[in-house]
Amino acid sequence: MKKLNRNTKYLKPFKNIYILVLIVFVVWMIFADNNSWLIHRELNSEIKDLETEREYYKKGKEKDDKEFKELSTELGLEKFAREEYYMKRENEDIFIIEYEDSLKTE
Repeated sequence: MKKLNRNTKYLKPFKNIYILVLIVFVVWMIFADNNSWLIHRELNSEIKDLETEREYYKKGKEKDDKEFKELSTELGLEKFAREEYYMKRENEDIFIIEYEDSLKTE
């Protein structure tokens, strides 16, 4: 008889209709609804990832703008042409020094 009495003691709150409705509502809102907590958590993590990506591209844009300003000047353009395309002025010799660790080996 005591075991039955002990079980009814724990089940007594579940006999209240308001508590049952509250439990069903909470479970529904956490797992089953279209606006559930799980979906909100996923969307918040996606927003955080997109904001991080946005910052990355902003920094890249700032870097590109800086390089564009350098290439806009005649000296910057000449420097770029000399370094990347090995261009030279008349009566000028260019010596390219390559180190062993920078050479491509197969």
